[in-house]
Amino acid sequence: MFLQFVQQYWMELLFGAISSALGFLYRDIHKRLKAEQRKNDAIAAGVQSLLRESIVQNYNKYQDREYCPIYAKESIKRVYEAYHNLGGNDVATKLYNTLLAMPEEP
Repeated sequence: MFLQFVQQYWMELLFGAISSALGFLYRDIHKRLKAEQRKNDAIAAGVQSLLRESIVQNYNKYQDREYCPIYAKESIKRVYEAYHNLGGNDVATKLYNTLLAMPEEP
């Protein structure tokens, strides 16, 4: 009786098994991708924080000197561009603009 059932409905059983396997695979892949996205978001936030800190440190350093050399401005531009591309745009933007407006020599 069971063999008769399997012989008669083998295509449907195979399709059901394949569909179930694909469903489990999809769920597993989706779960892994979400975990990877959370990890990437955390890394991006950490890098953004480090870049912001670099801008603040440079601001403090060159504000005390009352000038910002051209080589420092170029470096700060690269740091700010990366920071901005990661979504940063707050007080660091004001500090960045202040640094660029500073004279390049004492």
